[in-house]
Amino acid sequence: MEESKIWKWLAEVSDPEIPVLSVVDLGVVRELVLTGDQAIVKITPTYSGCPAMKEIEENILDKLKSEGLENVEVQTILSPPWTTDWMTENGKQKLREFGIAPPEGSSKDKSVLFGEAKKVTCPYCKSRNTEMVSQFGSTACKSLYKCLACLEPFDFFKCL
Repeated sequence: MEESKIWKWLAEVSDPEIPVLSVVDLGVVRELVLTGDQAIVKITPTYSGCPAMKEIEENILDKLKSEGLENVEVQTILSPPWTTDWMTENGKQKLREFGIAPPEGSSKDKSVLFGEAKKVTCPYCKSRNTEMVSQFGSTACKSLYKCLACLEPFDFFKCL
């Protein structure tokens, strides 16, 4: 088993909630362990209780088995917890192109705790003249924003 080939295959497994992202782009695939003829893929949910994790696990197993790996195990690990810092730059670019504002900066930004409004760049017109409409967007890991320049609504992938 060639590790780089398996990572390439994992990068072809789409996130079920945001299909333009792979599970590698999203950063939920944390580790690949190869021992003998077994491949163990360790994944971390974007948040505990994420409803997509079972489907992600099944999609990983299906993909690797379709590529000829029979002895595959997917393990869910909760510590350390997932953070948007684990997303790839390629994944953030894919989000922009899809119309979702990617997380900006580091997950260490805790301005929301101090009541400061986060300024998010509109993925359509690139304006920072935006406002949050709702803390929750189409999924729990996104907030709904509106651009005050082009008036388009868009999701923002929360920094966690």
